[in-house]
Amino acid sequence: MPMINRLFVWICCLTLLGVKAQQYTIKGKVFAAGNKEALPFVPVIIKGTTMGTQTDFDGNYVIKTSKLGDSIVATYVGYKRMARAINKTLAEQEINIPLEDEGGLKLDEVTVLAGENPAHRIVRNCVRNKDKNNRSNLKAYEYETYNKLEFDLNRIPKEMRNKKVFKPIQFVFENVDSTFSDEKPSLPFFIVENLSKFYYKSDPTRKKEVVVASKITGVENSSISQVMGDMYQNINIYDNNINVFNKQFPSPISENAFFYYKFFLEDSTFIGEHRVYHIRFKPKRVQELSFTGNMWIADTTWGIRRLEMSIPKDANINFINAANITQEFSYKDSVWMLKKDRLVIDFAPTKNAIGFYGRKTTSYKDIVINQARADKFYEFADKIVVEDDATKKSDEFWAASRHDSLTAREQKIYKMIDTIQSLPVYKTWVDVFYVLVAGYKKFNNFEIGPYSNLVSYNRVEGLRLRFGGRTSDVFSKWYELNGYVAVGLLDEKWKYSLGFKSFLTKRPRRQLVGMNLRSDYEILGQSTNGFSQDNVLASFFRTNPLTNLTRVNSAEAWYEREWFPGLITKATLVGRQFQPLGENRYLVYKRDGTIGEKEFINNTEARVNVRFAWKEKFVGEGFSRLSLGTKFPVLQVNYSKSLQNAFKGEYDYSKLVVNVSDRIRITPILGYTDYVLEGGKIWGQVPYPIMELHGGNETYLYDYMAFNMMKYYEFASDQFVSAAVYHHFEGLFLNKIPLLRKLKWREVVTAKAVWGSVDAKNRRTLLFPSTLKSLEKAPYVEASAGIENIFKVFRVDAFWRLNYQLPRAIDNFGFKFGFQLNL
Repeated sequence: MPMINRLFVWICCLTLLGVKAQQYTIKGKVFAAGNKEALPFVPVIIKGTTMGTQTDFDGNYVIKTSKLGDSIVATYVGYKRMARAINKTLAEQEINIPLEDEGGLKLDEVTVLAGENPAHRIVRNCVRNKDKNNRSNLKAYEYETYNKLEFDLNRIPKEMRNKKVFKPIQFVFENVDSTFSDEKPSLPFFIVENLSKFYYKSDPTRKKEVVVASKITGVENSSISQVMGDMYQNINIYDNNINVFNKQFPSPISENAFFYYKFFLEDSTFIGEHRVYHIRFKPKRVQELSFTGNMWIADTTWGIRRLEMSIPKDANINFINAANITQEFSYKDSVWMLKKDRLVIDFAPTKNAIGFYGRKTTSYKDIVINQARADKFYEFADKIVVEDDATKKSDEFWAASRHDSLTAREQKIYKMIDTIQSLPVYKTWVDVFYVLVAGYKKFNNFEIGPYSNLVSYNRVEGLRLRFGGRTSDVFSKWYELNGYVAVGLLDEKWKYSLGFKSFLTKRPRRQLVGMNLRSDYEILGQSTNGFSQDNVLASFFRTNPLTNLTRVNSAEAWYEREWFPGLITKATLVGRQFQPLGENRYLVYKRDGTIGEKEFINNTEARVNVRFAWKEKFVGEGFSRLSLGTKFPVLQVNYSKSLQNAFKGEYDYSKLVVNVSDRIRITPILGYTDYVLEGGKIWGQVPYPIMELHGGNETYLYDYMAFNMMKYYEFASDQFVSAAVYHHFEGLFLNKIPLLRKLKWREVVTAKAVWGSVDAKNRRTLLFPSTLKSLEKAPYVEASAGIENIFKVFRVDAFWRLNYQLPRAIDNFGFKFGFQLNL
């Protein structure tokens, strides 16, 4: 009997152990129902139990439990509470939870009559400890960083997907990730991975990044590897102001955070071994460029442990339906260092229109703090080095080196993009886009264009026809041939241009040489930014008939070198012959005191141009690069020396022009100011076509660099100073008017002035025409006030000519309109 009892006890114990060992695993992803983006740090709990967890950085969660309820619940600030049923018959199951962001959990604001808002004390401590927690204040740090960027065309309607143009890529829509069954299929067109080593030291500030590996699919441009790294892609929450899309947003922990934001203490909890406070924040005023979101601030150290923030939907910003920033920090050697970083952007012209998603995820590891390397290691300026074999890494290397493995969806994307690019329809789309952006149509080795100059009209030439083009990068990526021929049907004169340019080196420093031979009509008294005389838009929108043309025959050769990113020099040897057209004449005093006429004048000069833009960033490796700008002033110095008697040169002079431009951002709420200062002087005797002919504008189109109320050939100087100031209020006033707020118009004001003089001897070198004057009496001044961002692409400005006024009052006031694509 005792044996039977013991056996019974053993059976019971084994049965109980078996019951206790029964484990259930529930996993899945929590995401925003609107844009299908993952939501990090969301509390997930099994209803009726105490079992729960939080989603990780990528919105994933896993719960292992022996107790099951009937549903799993996710609740998050600003979203509806969502419950999903649990299948109790399955030991392991996947439950994805979409959260609606409208009409969900809303926390009422509470007015505290006694004491301080508890969130303010926490935020104030965080701001007070910014210097201690900001990694930029460390003596040095370095880490390995992994970046992944993807762009997908989204919101493609079903009726459009069924059209003939999309038939060749129907397989893409049939193989979209099925995690989100209600998602409209997207078309992936670009994905890039980047692995680099980043190095920083603070005294003096030096940065260096070595791109170890780069995998690019969807675009042939290896310079993407440089701007994908940590040097240019990092958002530092500890900065007072954060630049996103070239817009300035105040940080929620800036020195003036309480002026821009409202704060609410939501909760306090432990993340790992650190107690943190969950703070929710939102803008104080509607449509201001501020963030909304949540941050978790660590007690005692008062550093940011987690951050998730987005741009409010009513913010005065264009083409962006949503932008979300998520960051996670880890505590290392008494400093909170960035561990993971994600930026998700939904671009589209309107809310429900076809657009594209941009997803960028960055992770950091192997962090080393306060172990500075020798100054020689960092070199001068911010240095980016792309290793020679960076784009040649094997799949095995990537599998071993990625901080996170590719998802099944991302693996499909690589294959889909390669397949899509091989289809004729894809190449057609690329060609159409290139025509719209560059103005040229590609035909294998050659490109025809620009199309805006094929047909035009002016009073001298009549109807002008032009045909030209250039060699493409299929022909050669090292050199380019270009040229055109044109003829006016009224003057029946042929014009032409032939050019050549070539790279000598691309790395580590760009060096180029070029030559150009040209004979065509020019508007000498026009800004360098103005439309050429044969631009079709200028033909339609001129305020006066174009008659002030000069035939310029020129030959030039040049050499350009980039010494380091931001410093470019160019040496040019140029010979020019000027011949007046129409009723214009070149009149001179003869030795006997009478007035004679010159058929043309000749000039030869050597030029040296220096452009310095500290830490300027570029995208592109071809002849036309796209500048991403710089936070510092741009300095340009241009010096010219004439070569009298060389190649028929007639004059002996020297000319120096210095130009400084910059953008000033004082506070986000007041917008930003651009300014341009320029001064120049000519030493020696010169005729007026070689002087500084201040740029006028005789079209209805706004010209950023011109004096928009000045006529062509109205003012000339052999020494001058000028200033231009442009202030963009970014909707500061119009955002406060309810009826206008939804239009998202933005105010802009400008003021320009120039003051100069002409030496007496230069007035006699070539007699001034009756329309041309100098500026000795007073500076020329004009001002404007306007509205930009009309329908997101137009601007209209009202201009006032404040002195040197013209006889008719109507000529001293006018409107100009322009096209601009600004976020």
